[in-house]
Amino acid sequence: MNGRTKTALILSGVACLALVGLLLFGLEMPAAIAKLIASSGFLLVAVFSGALQSTYGKTLLAGLALAFLGDAFLIGESEQAFLAGLSAFLLAHTAYIAAFLISGVNLRWVSAAAIPALVIAIAVLTWLAPHTPAELTWPVRLYTFVISIMVVTAIGTRGQNASLLILTGALLFFFSDLSVASQRLLQTDFPHYVWGLPFYYAGQLCLALSVSQSRSH
Repeated sequence: MNGRTKTALILSGVACLALVGLLLFGLEMPAAIAKLIASSGFLLVAVFSGALQSTYGKTLLAGLALAFLGDAFLIGESEQAFLAGLSAFLLAHTAYIAAFLISGVNLRWVSAAAIPALVIAIAVLTWLAPHTPAELTWPVRLYTFVISIMVVTAIGTRGQNASLLILTGALLFFFSDLSVASQRLLQTDFPHYVWGLPFYYAGQLCLALSVSQSRSH
């Protein structure tokens, strides 16, 4: 890992911690700035790790850029902002799936992971259904379906001996989305972003770092 990558990694991590703290104190404007800095950090990590030197890296970088847009949209509190953020992240996951396929997947591993992933997806949708507005029902279903495919294809890359960073990043991203769902749809009092945001940024940074081990694709 070169010096620029380490600097961007630290920048993103520190900004993430600042984001959580600022949100806890209700400082929304500084929190928004910290969020954009943290998200810029994972983009820089990918670029400095060599994302522009491979098809895998470029495709993953496109996903990270879409995730950055999703983060920007989700700064807003309206339902429209939530839907825009959901759409951006849906496209980000699609880009990640494409990147994982470029990296290479083992179909046996994909098949083995498909049924458990389906069961988990159904459980998540059942959990969210009573709290999801009618106009968001199908977007949430589609998003859950796509992120489940993203995790399954990430598992498939391990069957091809791809970097463990890919699977780790995908799983952390998946679990972080549960915190977003809890915060936005269930409207719980507990600040789920306390664990969700660190999971999210750790996941994105893992994916960004994975490009350094995939320059042959």
